[in-house]
Amino acid sequence: MSKKNGTVELDKVVIRFAGDSGDGMQLTGSQFTFTSALLGNDLATFPDFPAEIRAPQGTVEGVSGFQVQIGKIDIFTPGDQADVLVAMNPAALKSNIKWIKKGGNIIVDSDYFESRNIQKAGFESNPLEDGSMDDFNVIEAPITSLTKTALEGTELDNKSIVRCKNMFALGIMYWLFDRSMDQTISFLDAKFKKKPVLAEANKKALHAGYNYAITIEALPSAYNVPAAVIEKGTYRHISGNQATAWGLMAAAEKINKKLFYGSYPITPASDILHELSKYRNLGVIPLQAEDEIAAVCSAIGASYAGQLAATASSGPGIALKGEAIGLAIMAELPLVVIDVQRGGPSTGLPTKTEQADFNIAMFGRNSEAPCIVIAASTPANCFDFAFESARLSIEHMTPVMFLTDGYLANGSEPWKFPKMADLPEIKVPEAKMNPESFEPYLRDNEKLSRYWATPGTKGLEHRIGGLEKQDLTGNVSYDPANHENMVKLRAEKVDRVANYIPELEVIGEKSGDILLVGWGGTYGALLTATRELQAKGKKVALAHFNYLNPLPKNTEQVLGNYDKVLVCELNMGQFANYLRSTFPSLEFHQYNKVQGLPFTVTELKETIINYLK
Repeated sequence: MSKKNGTVELDKVVIRFAGDSGDGMQLTGSQFTFTSALLGNDLATFPDFPAEIRAPQGTVEGVSGFQVQIGKIDIFTPGDQADVLVAMNPAALKSNIKWIKKGGNIIVDSDYFESRNIQKAGFESNPLEDGSMDDFNVIEAPITSLTKTALEGTELDNKSIVRCKNMFALGIMYWLFDRSMDQTISFLDAKFKKKPVLAEANKKALHAGYNYAITIEALPSAYNVPAAVIEKGTYRHISGNQATAWGLMAAAEKINKKLFYGSYPITPASDILHELSKYRNLGVIPLQAEDEIAAVCSAIGASYAGQLAATASSGPGIALKGEAIGLAIMAELPLVVIDVQRGGPSTGLPTKTEQADFNIAMFGRNSEAPCIVIAASTPANCFDFAFESARLSIEHMTPVMFLTDGYLANGSEPWKFPKMADLPEIKVPEAKMNPESFEPYLRDNEKLSRYWATPGTKGLEHRIGGLEKQDLTGNVSYDPANHENMVKLRAEKVDRVANYIPELEVIGEKSGDILLVGWGGTYGALLTATRELQAKGKKVALAHFNYLNPLPKNTEQVLGNYDKVLVCELNMGQFANYLRSTFPSLEFHQYNKVQGLPFTVTELKETIINYLK
């Protein structure tokens, strides 16, 4: 940290916005994030939604939060504890106070700290007066009343005026962190193009908050977080769900086919459907089906018809899709099945993140029904692994389970636009042989994949369905020996995918005291903890998995080079148990968290240090 011209310069900072669901905290956090991205900061975000659709106003259950970490250094997580909290009411303060650093700045809308609201939030007394906030720098700003004053004389009613208070709060933050308001002003003009009175009101509130911050003495000096040094290129700010949608579209463009997406709305996967529905003009065919089973079955039909097909859900919906996924495995058709994981079981924690579905992705189908399983590890690389899911599914003619989670889906970070020419080639195994010698289950000698025969092609007619296939002909077969042969072929086909995926890489020394093992969305926290401990001379390394079934070919060799292997995951040890069963000669330790929250860097470092002792 340094100070220039009265402004404090920071390497990184964590900011948290919190308020009722109707207070616009997601929009406020997003605008602050967009502005920081345009300034060149590296960043990571973590939106935190309430599970209750209409929780009572002013209650802890209805609080919506948005955390962002920005920096001039590499940022891999949205941060453990915030340096600054904006709390729009007592409930927001109550539910977020534990996530603020001691000595941090807390800006509250003092207009809402009335006795009724304080009691509704669960406080026994006013926290602004009882000394419980002495460890923080609390700025009591009458945000609501100042917003009303700023918008006096406008045509808006009182309710609409109060809704502009989030822009007042954003104006304060723009001054505090030396950000320009230009991007948000352009956003408001575009958003309210047909309602200019709303655009002007929000802009007035934004300027009023900025000017208020200039004059108030309770605020510290303004902070500046310089731009990060990043690779040259064209960047945008992207969420995991958006990146997933774009990865599928890129794969469809790469193979010159339409993208069919059959889906049924479910948190936190719905935004993939929302994003893809914008691109019908690019050959996307989105279908909102009547239920989960219809969604996956429609995608199987599109795959049979020769198009790139995908479906998505979260844990409860994946359970419903299980039989149909088995049908795609039996028919040996390409299909991308996206599982945006959340806490369970049943409805569970629909808006909270968890690595809950490794077991169902691996084993959640009747009989012997293996498929490829891969996982993204950052919001941005959801693009890469959605594309990779399509590539592997098509080239090996079998479904791929693609795992993300709520943390990745809703989180965001800068993403560099790739060039289509730089994306991997997808070799489509189209059936182009002489119709006279066509056999629907004739296989590629190396991959064991069958060929993709498009319906309507003369001479390539063949049976399809969920009954066991006779080898080569595809006819229905109840022959015991044929059934065992086909079961083994389908399993071996998936196993051979290991020849077409990268080997496992290690961040750190290739042998040593302890190897951290993770998969999926825990990557950012594990990487940060690893690097910080390595900087202190600790012999810690990280092996993070994106390819889960099959595992990379060198997995056993890598894991066997360390004194301790600590598997960290947001469940009760599903991947750890899988590794134990796969490599029985190795010993695996576990660190697990099942709270609907991502790992913090602090807890990981404490756990690792204890293991090193």
